[in-house]
Amino acid sequence: MITGKTKTVGILGYPVGHSLSPLMHNVAFDALKLDYIYVPLPVEPDHLGQAVAGLKAMGFVGANVTIPHKVTIMPYLDELDRSAEMAGAVNTIVIKNGRCIGYNTDSQGFIQSLIAKNITIKGKNAVIMGAGGAARAVVCGLIEHGINQIMIGTRSNPKAQEFVKLFPAGTNIQGCDWQEGMFTEAITECNLLINCTPIGMSPDHGVILPINWQNVKNSAVICDLIYNPPLTQFLAHAQNGGHIVINGAGMLVEQGALAFELWTGETAPRNIMYEVLNKVMVR
Repeated sequence: MITGKTKTVGILGYPVGHSLSPLMHNVAFDALKLDYIYVPLPVEPDHLGQAVAGLKAMGFVGANVTIPHKVTIMPYLDELDRSAEMAGAVNTIVIKNGRCIGYNTDSQGFIQSLIAKNITIKGKNAVIMGAGGAARAVVCGLIEHGINQIMIGTRSNPKAQEFVKLFPAGTNIQGCDWQEGMFTEAITECNLLINCTPIGMSPDHGVILPINWQNVKNSAVICDLIYNPPLTQFLAHAQNGGHIVINGAGMLVEQGALAFELWTGETAPRNIMYEVLNKVMVR
């Protein structure tokens, strides 16, 4: 029951109609009998600063942040945790004493989703599609866990090069247009191929990434941060080719559980969060 004492959190994004975070978190709050509610907060980019001020004014205790605000929200926050500084993006806000503190739980959430599937990271080669806030979080997590080499593929070479510059000199990371020959070469050598773009997300189910699957070795693990739909065209092609595929549901739960713990101070009921997603995600 919602009362005058109920604590409110939400998710800032545009759009947010596809998000399963409200369902996942509200079920988790109910399971632990916590007096919290989680609401969707669709915010157009031009209104982002006003939205952050509104969270404070309305007494929110925190929020998640999703596409397209993970990077652009940073100047509107009062403080950044080291996790957000390293990732260069924010996906979780905690509001204390009228101050908005930005965190990034995506990086650890993604890594935990791989570990849960017994996927080896150390010494492997990764190819990442995209150069946004989610991609930066994924790269940080891979580097921290001993990845050997990373290739970033985007629609334009300049964007890929700017992304590469975000990381310390000496980091074994390169970038290029995903139509270039060096990207094709990286695809043939990769152990992990990861989509960090929104391409293929509901409702644009039919949009596909420019991957020649004949160039991807059979042992490569294919990941998509998208969880709605649970089997994107990208993952469907990979699955048909016999690859191990991992969608974004595991990352959604793991990063959400970390955010839940930041807001409440309680251990998140991960099993329940996984269960509710499994029930509502149509395969």
